[in-house]
Amino acid sequence: MKKIKELAISFINGFCMALADSVPGVSGGTVAFILGFYDDFIKALDDIFRGNWEAKKKAGIYLFKILIGWAVGFLLAASILADLFNTKIYEMSSLFLGFIIFAIPLVVKEELESIKGKYKNIIWGVLGIALVIAITVISTNTSINVSNLQTLNLGTAIYIFLVAMVAISAMILPGISGSTMLLIFGIYIPIMNNIKAFMHFDFSVIPSLVIFGLGIIAGLMAFAKVARKCLEKHRSQTVYAILGLMIGSIYSIIIGPATLETPQPAMNFSNFSIVFFIIGGAVIVGLELLKRGLNKKS
Repeated sequence: MKKIKELAISFINGFCMALADSVPGVSGGTVAFILGFYDDFIKALDDIFRGNWEAKKKAGIYLFKILIGWAVGFLLAASILADLFNTKIYEMSSLFLGFIIFAIPLVVKEELESIKGKYKNIIWGVLGIALVIAITVISTNTSINVSNLQTLNLGTAIYIFLVAMVAISAMILPGISGSTMLLIFGIYIPIMNNIKAFMHFDFSVIPSLVIFGLGIIAGLMAFAKVARKCLEKHRSQTVYAILGLMIGSIYSIIIGPATLETPQPAMNFSNFSIVFFIIGGAVIVGLELLKRGLNKKS
């Protein structure tokens, strides 16, 4: 029964990460931190590339369980939610706003020992807020158009690889949206369209998806080690920075509709959905209670 519950938790964690990763303005890393498995996730990513055989085996099992939920969530996002985010962007934005606002107090409570009395490190939180706002402002004013990824040349291939590296690093980092980075660099819509095409057995898109996947792997290898070292050796500064990134992501989510392929007005009180906001908060509270229940029985 315990293993089934752990698998269910991992599935939900991965599923929620994938939904966040697919939405401009929201980071899968934020969801991982909210749900309390960010440290384990980063450690497993680092171990899978650099650990000994036992560490690799343990990390592989852990990541595979999360990957199942992530794959289901991402395929759902690519096939259904991509359109939903265009037609119901304000409801989705309200949902993720509920995630963030309800989650921040939980993160503070979880990491109280790391931040209490170390208020000089608040500057890292301020820098985190500034970084997310800066990236969001850039994303609303800058976009590179790469309309067709099916016809590849060396320059386009290198471009896709490098953008994938940057995007996956952003997806892992709480507060910074990898999807927003893909939008800035002009390949969010082409990549999502190629994934949908592949799901409909159009194999002409495979080269671009393979290159994108290789960029993701390279980005994971580079970033996981840095994130792990920061959490282990500079936890207080890192937690303050993450909280800053999460607070900054509130602004990013509000502005998020303006970063779509067809820009929409930023979210305001007239298009804000209190129902979806409450649902988002209820999901966070429910997952927190589920996590506590599992920890008590472990």
